[in-house]
Amino acid sequence: MKGGLDVRRRFLAHRRVAGARIVVPVASSVLASALTIVVLFAAVASNRAAQMGATLLLIAALCAFCVTATVLSVIAGTRASRPSLADAARDEARMMSIIRSSMEAIITVDEAQRIVIFNPTAERIFGVPAAQALGTPLARFIPPRFRDSHAQHVAQFGATGISERMMGRQPILCGLRANGEEFPLEASISQIREDSGKLYTVMLRDVTGRVQAENALKESREELRRLSANLQSVREEEKTRIARELHDDLGQQLTALKMDVSVLETALASDLGPRSSTDAAARLRGMARTIDSTVASLRRIAADLRPVMLDDLGLVPAIEWLVNDFTNRYDVEVERSIAVDSEAFTKDAATALFRIVQEALTNVARHADASVVALTLQASGQHYTLRIADNGRGTDTHAGANMGAYAGSAQSFGLIGVRERVHALGGTLQIDTTRNEGFALTVTFPLQAVQQDNTHS
Repeated sequence: MKGGLDVRRRFLAHRRVAGARIVVPVASSVLASALTIVVLFAAVASNRAAQMGATLLLIAALCAFCVTATVLSVIAGTRASRPSLADAARDEARMMSIIRSSMEAIITVDEAQRIVIFNPTAERIFGVPAAQALGTPLARFIPPRFRDSHAQHVAQFGATGISERMMGRQPILCGLRANGEEFPLEASISQIREDSGKLYTVMLRDVTGRVQAENALKESREELRRLSANLQSVREEEKTRIARELHDDLGQQLTALKMDVSVLETALASDLGPRSSTDAAARLRGMARTIDSTVASLRRIAADLRPVMLDDLGLVPAIEWLVNDFTNRYDVEVERSIAVDSEAFTKDAATALFRIVQEALTNVARHADASVVALTLQASGQHYTLRIADNGRGTDTHAGANMGAYAGSAQSFGLIGVRERVHALGGTLQIDTTRNEGFALTVTFPLQAVQQDNTHS
């Protein structure tokens, strides 16, 4: 931009030089004519006839010489000025072409902060045609809360020529589009002085995409830190839960069984007759029930860690078992529609889908206060779709669309885990929810990402 203004200044200088080349010969001609008139008056005053004729002849020759010299000088000056003017015009056109094709927004303002140049990229960024921007104050593209500080910065820059605004070396600034939307930008400023005053040129770069990416990265890192901390907590909680169940459930049952064995041993040793035999039989039946209960507890604890049927029977029976256990525990009806073959899934895919369903049902039990859950797993085209929806409390629509809305809550970590499992399957996760109208979790993933090799079509 500064080069374009330099070209313009050189163009004006060439015009002044060319004008001077024309004015000087004309002035010389006028001066010679004036001298000729003076000589003529002197000759008339002398009243000498002979001298009068010679003088007139000399005057005529002098006039002819002056006129010829003037014409030749004007022609030579005009020809000499044409290449310089043409070069300046060509340079200015080239520079304006560069400004128009620049990928950066370029805006030039005068000392009154009114726009004199507004290139096409500036039109696109600010959403206003150049015809509407030219002649208007630059402040229209600055949010009101920043206009005073901008004016102070320009005044300081005009006085000192020093600016901290350099592309890529400054804090992000804020611009204002024609529709009222604010957006982040980077800017650098320069100035040039002309005969009419100073001109300030600003180069702007819209960094909305970069700022959004940086914010997403920061949010992702913060999310990972929270998830890592939660994993440690969950691990300790899981150890505590297993230890408590082993102690309170299996431990008590085994202790009772041990006491029954001790009593039975005493009874058999004393051999007190038929009554003792009857008591011993009753105790044996009680011991059998305790053993059955202990085995059931053991299986339940093991199933909570990893269902054996997931490995032995496949995904669909494991989901059926999980749904039935969920209904028995929480008295919540689950309407299911499963139209897939268990053998179609790889071991890792079956595990991931089982855990997704498990986490979704856990969220329903903890947060939804629902009475009905609808579970659907089906194939459609080249994709599988898993959907778990409830009729519970739900949450705000805008919160459901953003995983970060649950940040720090118990539900958020479960959903983050679901999202990571979905990502591992190459799928997508969608959350649809409205307050008091339920919560729906939909997972879509490609067939080839989860199918066994022998099931590929």
